[in-house]
Amino acid sequence: MMKLFGTLTSPYTRKVRVALIEKRMECEFVIEAPHTPGSHVKTFNPLGKIPVLVLDDETAIYDSRVIVEHLDNASPGHRLIPDDNRPRTQVRRWEALADGCTDAAVAVLMELRRESAHQDESLLRRQHEKINSALLTMADDLGNKPWCTGDFFNLADIATGCCLGFLALRLPATDWRNDYPQLARLADKLALRPSFRDTNAQPQ
Repeated sequence: MMKLFGTLTSPYTRKVRVALIEKRMECEFVIEAPHTPGSHVKTFNPLGKIPVLVLDDETAIYDSRVIVEHLDNASPGHRLIPDDNRPRTQVRRWEALADGCTDAAVAVLMELRRESAHQDESLLRRQHEKINSALLTMADDLGNKPWCTGDFFNLADIATGCCLGFLALRLPATDWRNDYPQLARLADKLALRPSFRDTNAQPQ
């Protein structure tokens, strides 16, 4: 059986876990952080980052974008990434935007964990600008559509939902729910799906 190495609160690991549930694929979830003693993460990913998917033949796949694409191609049912070029590009653009917003949020979180006297205010300002710009673009692009790219749930919605969930979990002062009701509506709809409900993590 495949194994997925990651943590409960990693938004990138959650993206893969949601995809696995949506694709109805069996996979053992191994909860391991790269920095913990005895972690196997670096054995499979030389970058020492999560998530890592280890296939039955011990082949390791990383990062989350590559893993989800592999899973989507391995099981043709319920496609998360469209085959046609234009809609495929739209979905991957949403994924890049959501992941980039998450990257900025992670950078803010890491900096805030430093002693206040050593925090880089210019770095925090730049990353918050990225987050705010990404949220504005996502909200504008979503508009009144039922899902990120139109009428069908896909990877764009998964990536966006994981990004919003991470902001709510780790940077609650980012008040995207009130600022962008379109995104709040999407998040509430996603929360009803078993894939999101079953991967919703509490602070650790």
